[in-house]
Amino acid sequence: MKTVRRILTTDLPVAAILAFGLLPWLWMVLSSLRPDADLTASPVRLLPSALTLANHIELLARTSFAQNLRDSLVVASGAVVLGLALALPAAYAFARFRFPGRRALRVQFLVVNMFPVVMLILPLFIILRGLGLLDTYVALILGHATFTLPFAIWLLTSYIEGIPPELDEAAMIDGATRAQVLLRVLLPLAAPGLVAVGIYLFIASWNEYLFALMLAGREVRTVTVALQMFIGENQIQWGLLTAGGTLVALPATLLFLLAQKRLVGGLTGGAVKG
Repeated sequence: MKTVRRILTTDLPVAAILAFGLLPWLWMVLSSLRPDADLTASPVRLLPSALTLANHIELLARTSFAQNLRDSLVVASGAVVLGLALALPAAYAFARFRFPGRRALRVQFLVVNMFPVVMLILPLFIILRGLGLLDTYVALILGHATFTLPFAIWLLTSYIEGIPPELDEAAMIDGATRAQVLLRVLLPLAAPGLVAVGIYLFIASWNEYLFALMLAGREVRTVTVALQMFIGENQIQWGLLTAGGTLVALPATLLFLLAQKRLVGGLTGGAVKG
């Protein structure tokens, strides 16, 4: 009876969730490896008649998608570096100091995330155009930091609050400054939280579309915008589109698998104080 209950209440729901998340991804990967004849065949075959890398080779050799991958990597890496450089000291200040308006500012960070991202586009566009930064890496890095930084600060603040403040006091008694405490004491202890925030910043920037479309798109074109090239008015190049989608999903998937333990530890580390 317990086995049946476990299957009905745990195994089947988990299997359904996994199928809902993985089957579209598997179908995209298989479609990118199908010959063109299979993509246009009717009825659609569940399994490809043959596996080929022709779509991936054509995508990288005959289009600018390799350059678009480079642009996305530069922007996402820049967003991670800028986000962590700003979020860590801000989170340290929120976690260790008590100042007027502290609670209101923390709540405001969450309120900012409640607004649609599209509301930030026009002000950012006007500001960046005035600075002459449109269609540059800097524009996209600043744009991505605008909507990812509040949550990054909130997450890191919760994590640092779980680190005993007595460690700060002990280091300062030995003559360390606040900056040295942050870099030499808290930074190593907060590594799981930093990994979690870094992965969040990277994936959010890598998958972002709206800012990449409005703030750039000619000199700097990320992969999310570049995939539009394969969707025409009268025809969709399914082979190139699915090959591009597979390559776009690959970095985030590998990053998550490689840092899975640190990611889980970082996300749950600030949940319990002790």
